[in-house]
Amino acid sequence: MKLGTVTYNLARNWDISTIIKRCSATGFKGVELRTTHAHKVEVNLSKKEREEVKKQFTDSPIELVGLGSAFEYHALDPEEVKRNIEGTKEYVKLAYDVGAPGVKVRPNGFQDKAGIPREKTLEQIGLALRECGEFANDFGIEIRLEVHGSGTHEVPYIHRIMEIANHKNVFVCWNSNPTDVDENGSVKSNFNLVKDKIRLVHITELYREDYPWRELFSLLKSIEYKGFCLAEIPESSEPERLMNYYRALFKAYTG
Repeated sequence: MKLGTVTYNLARNWDISTIIKRCSATGFKGVELRTTHAHKVEVNLSKKEREEVKKQFTDSPIELVGLGSAFEYHALDPEEVKRNIEGTKEYVKLAYDVGAPGVKVRPNGFQDKAGIPREKTLEQIGLALRECGEFANDFGIEIRLEVHGSGTHEVPYIHRIMEIANHKNVFVCWNSNPTDVDENGSVKSNFNLVKDKIRLVHITELYREDYPWRELFSLLKSIEYKGFCLAEIPESSEPERLMNYYRALFKAYTG
């Protein structure tokens, strides 16, 4: 397993050269670039600008792990869902051009107040993911569904979405949410629901004792996970100091 970071929120105000410099200095191996942040890796980049982004990472020791979009597919308005699907497709093209192997998307809740059955919303999300996964497959880009959203962040719902999507190119981004943890303080039962689909892992504050980090990392080892665990932590006035301590904790937990 390799340690990296998402730009949300630690690196939200860093440009690409700063990301590469600080990750290199602290032993972080990769980064997921979240949309709207200071690196400005967005779909409005020209062909030349995309090539320059790719070259910056290719010429560095830091891996561009993926692009973190905010596209979601639970809306009541079919046109809004369509816009999010088409936006995802444009992000897939961007990922291909800049050398990122995947695009993170998310569910973001149910429509309980509108009286929409949850199963119908899950089906809507799953079918949208299938379309995105099929499109992205032609580019060799993975679609990674973050365990996210009000209600939808519960892993059994993510499991159901994946069943509906039923596509070889649609994966799960484990998000280390408090709701992963059952009444016995374990994440194993939820982990097992999606373990065959985990392609990316977001990890939060490793000092938190209410989340079973050792168990999570042991479970990841049990499935021979060799991907990235990406720190999703707040900004700091001493970012490199924080990152060094964070890496030390990660090494201690993963052994």
